[in-house]
Amino acid sequence: MAVGNFLKFFLPKDKVFFNLFEQVATTLVLMSDIFSKALQEKDLTKRDNLLRKLEEQEHKNDEVTHEIFIQLGQNFITPLDREDIHYLATSLDDIADYIWGAAKRVVNYQIVDEYKTLPAFAEIIAQSIKSINIAVYSLRDMKDLRAITTACVLINSLENDADDLLDSTMLKLFAANISPVELIKQKDIFQMLEVVTDKCEDAANVIESIIIKYS
Repeated sequence: MAVGNFLKFFLPKDKVFFNLFEQVATTLVLMSDIFSKALQEKDLTKRDNLLRKLEEQEHKNDEVTHEIFIQLGQNFITPLDREDIHYLATSLDDIADYIWGAAKRVVNYQIVDEYKTLPAFAEIIAQSIKSINIAVYSLRDMKDLRAITTACVLINSLENDADDLLDSTMLKLFAANISPVELIKQKDIFQMLEVVTDKCEDAANVIESIIIKYS
């Protein structure tokens, strides 16, 4: 092997990892857009068809996440600590998994969302994921640390909003005259949606730990 090629082999694969993370972040934004559009759709058939499209995006995200792990195993030197790459990839993948999990529940349970909680959660999730996207794309050069920090702080605030939304909705549901089965179904869906915001916060925490370490 020529000296030039040998040295090139050990150079950090910045573009590989950051490109893959950016692909995941872009897919998450697309998923949140589809999710928001679906939960604002009054025609239940159209809503369910939109939600089912999320499965394809979730699988696409799985493939990119798997590629991150493959690259992690193949590259001796990485632009970030190996643990940070693993934690970030896992936390972003969790967001996609839980969005798809929530979407499946909405389709399967066919609940009557009297308090418009579904679109309210969808809006919080969409804002959180847009902030995740900003933070992930800013990791490549870390020139705008304020943008990353602002995005992460917003994600933490939105997670608190999701907690409040869940609490207020649960109080309304327990006070309402609905069947135990309907209560269980709605509780399951809304708790899953709140977990999506928890996963966004987990990803934000990983990103914050990265910028503290490398800034």
